[in-house]
This record gives sequence, structure tokens and C-alpha cells, in this order.
Amino acid sequence: MEIASRQDLVEFKNELLSEIRILLSEKNEQPSSRWLRSAQVRRLLSISPGTLQQMRISGELKYTKVGGIHFYQASDIESMLLKNLTE
Repeated sequence: MEIASRQDLVEFKNELLSEIRILLSEKNEQPSSRWLRSAQVRRLLSISPGTLQQMRISGELKYTKVGGIHFYQASDIESMLLKNLTE
């Protein structure tokens, strides 16, 4: 059993607040003309890594790859969603 010190709790609080600030700043950004990473797209669409990969392979979602990282334009994601919109 480990006991957390006051300093441990302060460090945890600071790390947690930092992560929350990052998430809030990402949410407040306008995605219409920016590039998104795979993790952001998966969160946005609530899909698994495999599903996103299938969307890339099938050509359903355009992407670019730089240094092993896949990037997607937010406008392409919006277009895809509008194309699949049902009445």
C-alpha cells in the first residue's frame, strides 16, 4: 500500500488541469479549415481505429500521411457526413 504525499496530489492536480485546458482549447477551435489527427477524428466520429482504417482504404475519407501520422481535413469529414445524411 502506497500513501500519496501532499506534493504527489499537487502534481496530479496540475497535470489534470493541464490536460483539461488542452481538451477545452481543442474543443473551442474552429475545425472547418484545419487538419485533424487520427485520434481526433476517431473521437469526433466515435469510431474505432479499425473503422477509420477501413474508411481510408475504401476512399470514403481522404487523408494525407506525414512521418507516419495520418491527417484529415475537417472539411472532408463534414462533406462525408453531409453525403451520408438521411432524411
